[in-house]
Amino acid sequence: MGWSSMWLFANALTLWLSTAKGEVKPCDFPQIKNGGLYNAKSLRPYFPASVGKQFSYYCNRGFTTPSGTFWDYIHCTVQGWEPEVPCVKTCSKSDIEIENGFFSESDLIYALNKKTQFKCKQGYVTASGETSGPITCLQNGWSAQPSCIKSCDRPIFENSGTKSNSTWFKLNDKLDYECHTGYENKHKDTKGSITCNYDGWSDKPSCYESECSIPLIGPYLIVNPKKEQYKVGDLLEFSCRPGHRVGPDSVQCYNFGWSPSFPTCKGQVGSCDQPPEVLNGEIKGTKKEEYGHGEVVAYDCKPRFTLKGPNKIQCVDGKWTTLPICIEEEKTCGDIPELKHGSVQFSNPPYHHGDSVEFTCLETFTMIGSGSVSCISGRWTQLPQCVATDQLKKCKAPQLTYVDRIQPNKKEFHHNVSMSYKCRGKKEYKHSTCINGRWDPEPTCRGAEKEFCPPPPQIPNAQVMQTTVKYQDGEKVSVLCQDNYIIQDTEEMVCRDGRWQSLPRCIEKIPCSQPPEIDHGSIKLPGVSEEGRDRVESRIHEHGTTLSYVCEDGFRMAEEHRVTCNMGKWSAPPRCVDNSCVDPPLVKNATIVTRPMDKYPPNAKVRYECNKSFELFGEVEVMCQNGVWTEPPKCKETTGKCGPPPPIDNGDITSFPLPMYAPLSSVEYQCQSLYQLQGNKKITCRNGEWSEPPKCLHACIILEEIMERLNIIYRWRENKKLYIRSGDYVEFQCKFGYKQTKTSPPLRTKCVDGHINYPSCSKNALGSISE
Repeated sequence: MGWSSMWLFANALTLWLSTAKGEVKPCDFPQIKNGGLYNAKSLRPYFPASVGKQFSYYCNRGFTTPSGTFWDYIHCTVQGWEPEVPCVKTCSKSDIEIENGFFSESDLIYALNKKTQFKCKQGYVTASGETSGPITCLQNGWSAQPSCIKSCDRPIFENSGTKSNSTWFKLNDKLDYECHTGYENKHKDTKGSITCNYDGWSDKPSCYESECSIPLIGPYLIVNPKKEQYKVGDLLEFSCRPGHRVGPDSVQCYNFGWSPSFPTCKGQVGSCDQPPEVLNGEIKGTKKEEYGHGEVVAYDCKPRFTLKGPNKIQCVDGKWTTLPICIEEEKTCGDIPELKHGSVQFSNPPYHHGDSVEFTCLETFTMIGSGSVSCISGRWTQLPQCVATDQLKKCKAPQLTYVDRIQPNKKEFHHNVSMSYKCRGKKEYKHSTCINGRWDPEPTCRGAEKEFCPPPPQIPNAQVMQTTVKYQDGEKVSVLCQDNYIIQDTEEMVCRDGRWQSLPRCIEKIPCSQPPEIDHGSIKLPGVSEEGRDRVESRIHEHGTTLSYVCEDGFRMAEEHRVTCNMGKWSAPPRCVDNSCVDPPLVKNATIVTRPMDKYPPNAKVRYECNKSFELFGEVEVMCQNGVWTEPPKCKETTGKCGPPPPIDNGDITSFPLPMYAPLSSVEYQCQSLYQLQGNKKITCRNGEWSEPPKCLHACIILEEIMERLNIIYRWRENKKLYIRSGDYVEFQCKFGYKQTKTSPPLRTKCVDGHINYPSCSKNALGSISE
């Protein structure tokens, strides 16, 4: 028996059984979506059809039968027509064109939900950076338009590097790179950028060793060392024979050339009058009436001002070199940092540039470092350490080579004890101090002394900084750019090992064109006409310009409402989002009694009612605020509820009390002023009972009568508190001429629920007292 005969037999048997039960239903004329019966008109009289009948059908273009053919049979079964969906969607490769890509499989037609792969040509990738990707045949066609975009592989960097970790880049992507120290690109710059174009990268990120050559120099000027070419970082030293040197005694080679300018030699040089005043600055040391050629004067800025440019000027042949300037520092410092085992004398915030505070260590602790901490450009300088005095480390006698003598001759030195030593062949002594197990400075008789740096260079596009003064190792010079230029990388250059390092750059400020437009919003320009608005929006905007946006009625700002022009690019624009709300939140065991709406305007309210045997907890209504519904109520069964929360002494709950609370509801407590909360501030309703409430501990009252009787005073004058919270400490000290008694509690004592143990001092033995 063949398959078709077996199928007919099975259907006939099913028909017979169904007929016996009276359940047989004939099949009506089939409604074949995206297809139809062959000879449909002539076949209509044969319907309804009995179970077991079959008819041939076809599918329209773009659809196939489940078996993948364009025609097949549809069968009448007990359950109805089979197949249930006679024509299914297909997708054809001819429906889609892949620019710069191709299909990797040979099939032309794909059935619904069937996947296939496409590949990109050499030099192109998918939007996710892959060389191939999948697409799927869906009811509405292919899942997505395959995209192959131009790409560039990560380039090879020659004597340079980049901060980017990407391995590929799409068309028009820009890649910034930076040359290694002592190298520059072909444009004589230490930084550059390349762009991914259709034919690859616009340039190579290659850097070449920077060089300087010696220009023509005047007579009598001696240059050392003499070479044909000099690398970045090389130094030149000058002297005159005969005559006086006018200008720096040394210069340094940078990627932008020699700096500062070379000196000249003169037979006679002039002296200088008193140095000029600097606005908001002052001269260090005592002024003189006259200064000789080569003499140096240093400046400081007044508090709240920061110095830009060289802090030293020099008299050069009757003229002073370039003055520094003092600029008001707008950055302030935040809260004073805490010092473990120490305290600070507080002053009123904010803390401006130049403000300082003094730290002290607690009794039995020793300070390591300076106790004065300053606010510098919005940051606090380094804090000292408070180390337990009995845990201070000793220093071992240094093991030095090439040393003649160490005084005193000891094996170990206590903290803050100094020693002197003389290196072999030297007359003068060097000195070092033991600071908690380390010598400061580190004793040594080897190596050269720290080198001086030549005068700081004139940074291109920076304010004129003509100076001839040498700087010590570690000294810094702050740079100020010219107008229309902005500083990058760092604001200071540092003298290290005889060379200027960490040089900043002054980059031209790039303006921005028209600001971005946003949906349902516009730039905020109060009192400006529509014509004036167009002029403002279309003009060129300087670097640093900030513009604000405002949303239309019914919309709100989703994030920051401003954009800022930064080097030719506007920051990300804000979004105006719909301020209305859609479906209100569903509440279990509750019904919404307010008339439903497709969209709820701002401040619209929706009211809830709990089902029978459930009780409502919370607000009976929710409100649409900024596109979001407020917290909905809860409907809970009435069993296991709690009454009002228990009262506590000197405290209360933070919310309005309710007559009844649902299971698992919670409330929070707070204490009255000066009382300290002990325990969990939150209690919860469980099984009809509240959990244990907290306590409010009493504050301590400091009585001056008792202090007088016990011969003690406050250690800190500014901390004369009458009330101390429970858990807080207060510190006393003995009056002048008195000592702490042997049985006295510590001078630093703690308030415990209204009780405090006062220390005592006496010229004789005296006990302690507790209040």
